[in-house]
Amino acid sequence: MSIKAVAFDYGGVIAFFQDADAMKDMADMAGIDESLMKKIYWDNRSIYDQGLVDGIGFYKHILTDIGVFADPDLLEKLIVRDMESWSHVNPKSEKLIRELKTSGIKLGILSNMVQDFLDRIKDTLPVFDLMDTNVFSCEVGRVKPDNKIYGILLSRLGCKAEELVFFDDLELNVNAALAMGIHSFLWTNPEEARKDLELLGVF
Repeated sequence: MSIKAVAFDYGGVIAFFQDADAMKDMADMAGIDESLMKKIYWDNRSIYDQGLVDGIGFYKHILTDIGVFADPDLLEKLIVRDMESWSHVNPKSEKLIRELKTSGIKLGILSNMVQDFLDRIKDTLPVFDLMDTNVFSCEVGRVKPDNKIYGILLSRLGCKAEELVFFDDLELNVNAALAMGIHSFLWTNPEEARKDLELLGVF
């Protein structure tokens, strides 16, 4: 069966992973150690990704839990720095996506993403306009690797699992997609992704 669609994770795939200084900058703003900021951020990120809280609620929650008072100004600064840190699109990834677009393949993004990013950054990045559909965790209330979020992607793209190729930088997300019959690959770089697509006859 031929491939009809290709979907990508966003952070670490279409865009570079969060820039190296972001967590240190946010920790400095909050007056805590970088390792502690990283722990409370990632231990609680799922509620943010699912859209259960907004940025203000998220940062207030994780800082209050460790006894740090966060005034509105600090909360806004944390959100701004966090969102900016995910905004650096890999030009080689975008080039690959544009080439796929010209081939007539349907394109999608499947990402654990927070509403603040969509509200503040998404519309400034042309790569989002290249997609036929975008499935964001904060909008559907499901996060990868929940198989229901992959089902939503398939439904929106109008294809069967075996007609879709999916790239993600996290192995557990790739494995969940593979279990559903989706052609899934662990993302390393655009060059390797192109080779994977060539093997499937996409190029």
